[in-house]
Amino acid sequence: MYKHTPIILALFWLIVGISNTSAQDFVYTPKNPAFGGSDFNYAWLLNSANAQNTIEEEKEESLLGNQNQLEQFTESLNRQLLNQISRNLFSDQFGQDGLTEGTFLLGDFQIEITEGLDGINIIIFDLAGGGQTSILVPFF
Repeated sequence: MYKHTPIILALFWLIVGISNTSAQDFVYTPKNPAFGGSDFNYAWLLNSANAQNTIEEEKEESLLGNQNQLEQFTESLNRQLLNQISRNLFSDQFGQDGLTEGTFLLGDFQIEITEGLDGINIIIFDLAGGGQTSILVPFF
């Protein structure tokens, strides 16, 4: 009678263990807050991405901070001069009235101006590089 007691106890605990076990569904919870994860993970993800970023970006603020006042003045003067030259070129090419319909050549660029239902369509072709840009100026 006592020889089979360990086997009987093992079977008893096996049956009790199987009957009391329960399973649950696996639920996926994303870590990224952009995809439904916890908002508390945002700082950790941002710090992790910044730590892995090996590209050094030059910030405009730091560049301006490193320039002295004479360099800033020279840069401002250059911008104003280039702005004035581009305005003069624009008025020489398109006249005092502004944009008129037609096809115009400015260096390596061919500019095609047409009037559509929504506004003025400006298509700029880069003859040297083969690129194209379209601009729609709506009527007001």
